[in-house]
Amino acid sequence: MPFRKFFRWGRFALAPALALLLTGCAKHSAWWIFNPRGVGAHASFIYMMIDVGVMLAIVGITALLIIWFMWKYRKGSNRGKYDGKWAHSNTLEIAFWGIPIVAVAFLAWAVSINGSFAVNPYNPTAVTKYVKPKGDPVEIDVIATDWQWLFVYPQFHNMAVANELVVPAHTPVFFKLTSTAVTTDFFVPQLVGMIDVMPGMRTKDALLSNHIGTYQGIAADYCGAGTSWMLFKTHVVSMGDFKQWAKGVEASPNTMDYNQFNRFADPYINVKNKTPEYGHVESGLFNHLIVEVMDGKKWPLPMFMTENMFHYLKLQAAEHRA
Repeated sequence: MPFRKFFRWGRFALAPALALLLTGCAKHSAWWIFNPRGVGAHASFIYMMIDVGVMLAIVGITALLIIWFMWKYRKGSNRGKYDGKWAHSNTLEIAFWGIPIVAVAFLAWAVSINGSFAVNPYNPTAVTKYVKPKGDPVEIDVIATDWQWLFVYPQFHNMAVANELVVPAHTPVFFKLTSTAVTTDFFVPQLVGMIDVMPGMRTKDALLSNHIGTYQGIAADYCGAGTSWMLFKTHVVSMGDFKQWAKGVEASPNTMDYNQFNRFADPYINVKNKTPEYGHVESGLFNHLIVEVMDGKKWPLPMFMTENMFHYLKLQAAEHRA
């Protein structure tokens, strides 16, 4: 009977631990953030660990002292000496005020100052310090729609790829980001921190990775019915492979002018993970889009997409939209 009761309560105690382990099986793993593969993501991870470490040290030492005091001065132990005239201790005052002041000062210097400059998305020193005087960083314009991503490469014949990002390793990559209507976050957990993407506005971010591989990019903020499918794979490849890939995309016969972009920007749930390529998009599309949105341009969301989403997904599965 005691064993049965222990097992019953043990299940509840183990549930949180099992839930954490199972997150590794999820499509969006909670453990990505603990395996940074980009310079910016690694810097963010280090500063986060410093912050957590200092806080845990303070909380942990405090908890141990509480337990020690409870044990040492427990009733009947005859270990403590009562002094009815005691009123002040310089040692305790220094400890109670000095430790928090030192901790806050250290965090202010190590995290707030150094960390803010290192991972500032508009000019992250963790990335910019690797820019060579005559280097050639890659620039990418990122446009978020309901619910897709379009990545435009102005330096490569203004080519573009939807829902897939390819960047060269060992090379700084600088992003400019905007949106048609949706407000969300651009986030590649293992490579670069999240940054807001907003309609009618331009934000910036930067990425540098020395690790070739494929990483998951996501829309980190809920932004409507298609959020769960607003994903993109990020491929970090060698510079040689990147140039070869860029030549292949530039040779694509598909092009995109502003009218074609309007069709692309219509609300669309990319359940088939389509990644169309465009050999050339209209020059100035990024800036033109910002002006249009500021002037009130809209891409209306059809009611049937949310009122009868199951029927919409069936219709979409049967179509052949690029």
